[in-house]
Amino acid sequence: MEGISNQEKSSIDTELQTKLLLHSDHDHKGGLRTMPFIIVNEAFERVASYGLMPNMIFYLMEVYHMEAVTGTSILSVWSALSNGLSIFGAFIADSYLGRFRVIALGSLSTLLGMVFLWLTSMFPQLRPSSCDELDTICSPATPIQLALLFSSFGLLSIGCGCIRPCSMAFGADQLNNHPTLNNQRLIDSYFNWYYASGAFSTVVAFTVVVYIQDQYGWQVGFAVPVLFMVCSAVMFLLGSSLYVKVKVGESPFSGFIQVLVVAFKNRKVNLSSNDCYNHSHGMDRVELTENLRYLNKACVIKDSNMDPWNLSTVEKVESLKSLIRIAPIWSSSILLFATSSQNYPTLQAKTMNRHITSWFEIPAASFVLFMVLTLIIWLAFYDRILVPILAKHTHQPRGLHPKTRMGIGLLISVIAMVVSAIVETIRRHVGRSGNDMSAMWLVPQYALLGLADAFNAIGQMEFYYSELPRSMSSVAMAMFMVSNAFAGLLGSVLVNVVDSVTSEGGSEVYIVHMSLENKGKILGIEG
Repeated sequence: MEGISNQEKSSIDTELQTKLLLHSDHDHKGGLRTMPFIIVNEAFERVASYGLMPNMIFYLMEVYHMEAVTGTSILSVWSALSNGLSIFGAFIADSYLGRFRVIALGSLSTLLGMVFLWLTSMFPQLRPSSCDELDTICSPATPIQLALLFSSFGLLSIGCGCIRPCSMAFGADQLNNHPTLNNQRLIDSYFNWYYASGAFSTVVAFTVVVYIQDQYGWQVGFAVPVLFMVCSAVMFLLGSSLYVKVKVGESPFSGFIQVLVVAFKNRKVNLSSNDCYNHSHGMDRVELTENLRYLNKACVIKDSNMDPWNLSTVEKVESLKSLIRIAPIWSSSILLFATSSQNYPTLQAKTMNRHITSWFEIPAASFVLFMVLTLIIWLAFYDRILVPILAKHTHQPRGLHPKTRMGIGLLISVIAMVVSAIVETIRRHVGRSGNDMSAMWLVPQYALLGLADAFNAIGQMEFYYSELPRSMSSVAMAMFMVSNAFAGLLGSVLVNVVDSVTSEGGSEVYIVHMSLENKGKILGIEG
């Protein structure tokens, strides 16, 4: 039998190359083609979640007959829990389930929470009975009714804690296959546009969803977020075959505990230049730094015992050091988020004249839109116009260093609070004289808060992501969320302090309850 001809060999070679190319393309995961699935999932989840938040204070006051102080405190704690659970979500994602599974579980939890909340608006048995127009005393919610309400809040918090810290890091995983300079610039730009898409989703939530709730009631208003959340979960799962799913490793938190335990055991060890240090195998070599030298004792090789509770690694020590180093900068953001996460401005807008024309009135909860629009406009302007100009002078690929942007954001937030105090002083004076004041006076403080958020929030995320090891990328995003959690708790404390101080000696409480006879109106936010 004669051998294969050259033409046949060439044909076979071409066919094999084609199959290999197709196979390689089929096996290739990640890249820009996964971005629509990830960003749409996060965007729809934000529309659904944020669509519930602005008017929730009115739902608690009108339907559950809570006072403004009680409702505000509950919502602050809910916000703190939602953000605080991000550490739990990041821990599970990095150590056990991976980001894909955690995001999927979080989407399911969020959907269930929204369904529970929607049910409270659908069935009268699941909420307190309506108040009699002639009766000033309303029956409070029963324990079962409160349990269902708080269960929905809890499921929403779990979902938020799973999705928020993992979604951005999961998107970065898709672009991190072959790190290059161009790829790094793409990731930096991804952070900006990811945040911008989230901000745009917030615009939709604070306009479309809030308007539907105001015009068509709670039943329809809560059904819309449920539909958005269904679309979010389906969109994310459709891209499953395309995603890069990074394998989970050892828990960074258990590694931190091991470092502290071993360092304490070796507290009497004297460090010298001749010490040998234990490095992790199969990882890029990390050099031991001289700062926080006490922790270096955890990775000094003394004998052949390699148990992680007796000998840590340089990589774990440096990871813990990086977390400690960013703690002071992280703490500075708490006050910023405390100023922008209050429900009080919504109550404030409710007492003001919100008419643009004689027939159209802006919903009180939609005034946050001015903050979000400012953020979106500034992000586009900064990313496309300022970055190329600033990069030539600062030699920073993103124009300004993240810490510089964070500092500018804090300064602007201070100015925003000064403006807010001036506007509130004028509002109270006008209110006492019996005149109306336009709610457009609130726009400058919202715009300044949006600008502060654009500088500080994105600077934070880039800073955490760059300072912490890649194995802790979910933790890096969770740090941002946890600062929001502490801000929520601080906001709850501030509201209760103001309530306590202004009610001393029988004085009128500064933040008062909703009038049952005049539903939808705040009787006064007067001192």
